[in-house]
Amino acid sequence: MARVKVAIPEHTHLQTTIPLRITDLNYGAHLGNDALLSIMHEARLQLLQHYGYSEMELGGASLIMADVAIEYKGEGFYGDVLTIQLAFDDLNKYGFDITYHVLNQEGKEIARAKTGMLCFNYKERKLMALPDEVKAKIEAKA
Repeated sequence: MARVKVAIPEHTHLQTTIPLRITDLNYGAHLGNDALLSIMHEARLQLLQHYGYSEMELGGASLIMADVAIEYKGEGFYGDVLTIQLAFDDLNKYGFDITYHVLNQEGKEIARAKTGMLCFNYKERKLMALPDEVKAKIEAKA
C-alpha cells in the first residue's frame, strides 16, 4: 500500500502553539491520532479567527471538511508544546486546503497534515463558491 505524503508549502499564514494534555495520549503513552485531529481543528479555528472568519462565517459561506490526510513523522508526549505552522494552499473555485506542519518544542517533526475545506451553504445543503473577498485576503497574506 502506498503511504500518504503531505507536501508543506514554503509559506506560512499563521503559527500557533498548543500544549499536549494528558487526555491527548493513547494507550501507547503518546499523542493519539484522534487527539491530533482535534488539535488541528483548534489550530484551524485560530487561523480562521486570525483572518476575521470562523467555520460558519467565511465571507457569506460556511466550511465543510471534504478530506483529511495525516503523515505521522514522530511521537508527541505529555508536556510537549506543539508548534503548528498553518498555510492556506491550493485555492480553487469551491475552497482550499489547509496544511499543518506540527513540530515539538525542540523542533522535531511530529506530523504533516492537510484538510480539504469546501465552502458550503448549510441551509441549502450544497456547495458554494469561495467568496472573492476571502480569496483576495488569503492571497494577499501568502
